[in-house]
Amino acid sequence: MLRAELRKILPYRTVWVILGLYVLLLAGFVSVGGSVTVNGQQFGNTLYSFPELWSRLAYMASYFNLLLGIVLIILITDEFQFRTFRQQVIDGRSVAGLVQGKLAVSGLLAGFGVVGVLAVGLFFGLTRSPETIGRAPETIGAVLLYGIQALGYLSVAGLVGFLLRKGGPAFLGFFLYAWVVEPLLRLTTPDEIDRYFPVKIFDSLTPTPGQELLSTLTGPSTALLPTQAAPLAVFYIGLCWLLSYLLLRSRDL
Repeated sequence: MLRAELRKILPYRTVWVILGLYVLLLAGFVSVGGSVTVNGQQFGNTLYSFPELWSRLAYMASYFNLLLGIVLIILITDEFQFRTFRQQVIDGRSVAGLVQGKLAVSGLLAGFGVVGVLAVGLFFGLTRSPETIGRAPETIGAVLLYGIQALGYLSVAGLVGFLLRKGGPAFLGFFLYAWVVEPLLRLTTPDEIDRYFPVKIFDSLTPTPGQELLSTLTGPSTALLPTQAAPLAVFYIGLCWLLSYLLLRSRDL
């Protein structure tokens, strides 16, 4: 199953361009971060010190999950466009097997994101703040939580891809849901409920660095703690893939 998916991905230049863009953008934002000035003071190399670096990187990387989602949408909608899903079913592959293949791909993409964060973090940590490298393992869990978050965004992207089947509408639907539709719904929803929306749950896995200080100025955040959000994120991931399977099984390929 995974070998078949890799045969489609490895020669696909567009996929590698987007993944390369993911790493370059993340590294670029981290690189310029040290020159940012707040209250007259530059962050400087303190931005790259461990153990805080992992949580900062995970938060930055969360903004690029949409690029990983684009890759998955391309791979899913191409299957509909070129009718390869239909051909695979004719050849004897089950609908569940088709969905499992894309689930495996989403796992690979999330893993790529985690490796990218680790590589960027180690590079900047070793070159800008090497004296703190001994403390790097202390907060490595933040990167693992980011991996769950990336898988969550990919699950939403996969569901949208299976639902809309065409690249353009699927890209737009994914962006609108993550950036517009759910945030607007949350504005009119009580805080006790709003924090359980899928994207809010995923975002809770990589909280804003310095959230404790912000809370003293703006009041306590209603978002769940990362450890509280993780089980719910896994639930939403499973739900998205279950819905994807039901969609694919109930519609003509």
